[in-house]
Amino acid sequence: MTTGSVNDDAAQQSADIADGRLAGGRLGTLQIVFFVIAAASPLTVVLSTGPFSLRFGGIGAPGAMLATGLVLTLFACGFTAMSKYVRDAGAFYAYVGEGLGPRPGAGTALMTMAAYGLCVIGFIGYLGVFADQSAADILNLDLPWQVWSLLFAGIVGIVGYCQVDVGAKVLGVLLTLEVGVIVVLLVAVLFQGGPETPSVAPLSPDNVLFADGSGTLFLLAFGAFIGFEGTAIYAEEAKSPERSVPRATYLAVGFLALFYTLSFWVVVYGYGIDDALAAAQGDDFLNMVFAQADQYVGGGLVTALRILIVTSFLATVIAFHNACTRYMFSLGRDRMLPRGLGRTHPRMASPHIASLTLTVITYVTVVCAIIAGLDPYLELGTWLYASGVIGVVAAQAICALAVVAFFLRDRRGHGALRVLVAPALGFLGLAAALYLMISNFSYLSGYTDTFPNALMIGATPLCFVVGALMRRRSRGPSATRTTEQPPTPVR
Repeated sequence: MTTGSVNDDAAQQSADIADGRLAGGRLGTLQIVFFVIAAASPLTVVLSTGPFSLRFGGIGAPGAMLATGLVLTLFACGFTAMSKYVRDAGAFYAYVGEGLGPRPGAGTALMTMAAYGLCVIGFIGYLGVFADQSAADILNLDLPWQVWSLLFAGIVGIVGYCQVDVGAKVLGVLLTLEVGVIVVLLVAVLFQGGPETPSVAPLSPDNVLFADGSGTLFLLAFGAFIGFEGTAIYAEEAKSPERSVPRATYLAVGFLALFYTLSFWVVVYGYGIDDALAAAQGDDFLNMVFAQADQYVGGGLVTALRILIVTSFLATVIAFHNACTRYMFSLGRDRMLPRGLGRTHPRMASPHIASLTLTVITYVTVVCAIIAGLDPYLELGTWLYASGVIGVVAAQAICALAVVAFFLRDRRGHGALRVLVAPALGFLGLAAALYLMISNFSYLSGYTDTFPNALMIGATPLCFVVGALMRRRSRGPSATRTTEQPPTPVR
């Protein structure tokens, strides 16, 4: 890099800080992809969500992953087209505000912020569980999950406080390693062959859409893609966002859909359908993939998985933390939340006040869960994560409607298929998924009573109502961050 370009970068960062903006021009397409895929956490999805899906939803998990990828691709068609005209760190905030109006935009923003915050805290519980197991198996170090959760909450807070490209570099390394070890397992199982003839039953509509607990499959499947909007969240910090945001979106969704579908199918194939279902119902179901790795590859791969599942969960929490703090930053900048949240660091141009605030909230919640004696996986982790997923999917559905409304007024040279038909179909798919999630929520919560389930389901939608009511004291997503460009024939 030349001295001139260094000086230009420094001048741009100084301007960003002075204007209350995040540091621009830091992230390329692949770095944004790393954030989005890291938020989805492919290794943890295969190792923990896979067995969890089999346990509560049956063998249709591979088909649910594929169907979810198709729905989100339809949604992405309009979402990426709109990214040319609306750029804001609180992506759904600006998109819904421009498409449906400031009150729905503010409600969606607060709901999404809360949903990501719940996912941060839920995954801190998961992280403590797997760190405890991995440290005991590899290092013979016996520390309770509480210690690990509190330790990693601090690490996440430090990374979130720093400038965004630091987090991207960390995530890039971790993501490459975690995908690599899963590929080794998939190749080994496919090369050696499973105990039964390959079957398409895991992709059958009967097992995907109509089986008992199918809503659980879709809650977990959409949760596996969570962070998908991260491509637009980082538009302010991206290099050439008009190109990098659409590219990153399609790359991330396409990769995750194929990776999850193949991985889940291979895990079932490696066990055989009946044995996979039996293993998923056992007390040791979270070790299903570890046992398969030991059978088909050996102890070396098991050790690698034990280490990388911890770093993978860590990468996920970092990505969720970044997403949540950017919503906090955007809402603070627009004075819907305290203005201090909209401040950036004087040197790193990071949303440091928002990051510190979320870190404190995380610590307080985890400490309260410890005092209450909650199970870190089935209660602290699953309750908050499931509630967060419902909030994010609801925000995606509202955003799909906002995209249609935005382009109905003026297609700006885009084809109707991309900006009207595809997002409308995406909305229908998201709405259907929400119905299945809500109607099957008791499978995950463990409660048969209506009240606790309604409380967990309604936590994030309640934030929508609160946000819409709070809108009157804020500026809303301002037009200064909406770049109306001349119509261009893009299809």
